[in-house]
Amino acid sequence: MCRWLAYSGTPVLLDTILYRPTHSLIDQSRFAKLGLETTNGDGFGVGWYSEHSDTPALLRDVGPAWNNRNLRELADHVRSPLFFAHIRASTGTAVQQSNCHPFRYGRWMFMHNGAITGFHLMRRDLMLLIEPSLFAHLEGTTDSEVMFYLALTYGLDQDPPGAVARMAGEVERVGREHGVEFPLQMTLAITEGERIWAFRYSTERASRSLFYGSRVEDLRKLHPDVAFLQDISPETRLIVSEPLDNLPGAWNEVPESSYRFVGPGSDELHPFAPAPAHV
Repeated sequence: MCRWLAYSGTPVLLDTILYRPTHSLIDQSRFAKLGLETTNGDGFGVGWYSEHSDTPALLRDVGPAWNNRNLRELADHVRSPLFFAHIRASTGTAVQQSNCHPFRYGRWMFMHNGAITGFHLMRRDLMLLIEPSLFAHLEGTTDSEVMFYLALTYGLDQDPPGAVARMAGEVERVGREHGVEFPLQMTLAITEGERIWAFRYSTERASRSLFYGSRVEDLRKLHPDVAFLQDISPETRLIVSEPLDNLPGAWNEVPESSYRFVGPGSDELHPFAPAPAHV
């Protein structure tokens, strides 16, 4: 599987989040604790927003994150108020740049940990559900990218939670038509540059790990000596596949079958369930 993080809040150097924590995402690329694999070395990606563009920038590569000099260089110089980072452990699709997360379409970014079980059986049927005008933008061969384009097809621009619910519903419907008992396993994050939606769901109700950071005000009270907490705004939020450190009170598990919403002035937890697609 994979590991990922989503950051929103005070603009910071990417290095602050990607490298400095004791169990940073770079550390997790070699020594993941809560994933199915200890090593996530089948590529990586970082996507970030800046004041200069409405669309996110991407850096993706097929090698491991732990020794990539370009990532190290970029992390020391790029500052962003919202960014995604992902380290990949392939579930069977090719190790190539177009299969590395995050995926981008216009202002949207998407990243995923998990799999569509039996994707090789379902791939044609699922791809035929994608809106024809979107189809030409697919670049890779992963189940994750197909999930992204299905969500776009089912109204991501208008209703992100509803679009993801309809995507999940169609994956489960097609999977069961092919005799797959538990078709979907996912933790995923999506953003349009201002808000983040992070989902935790699986057909068998045994989803991969996902955590959200506690409120900055609460952490300042618990840990007044941590300098980083004094330098960020109360709006700063992190959502991660696994905790970046052992700071007491810092991390909370996203419940099974739910999603976390982070936006200006909002930090909400909602139940999640697949829904039928009516298109």
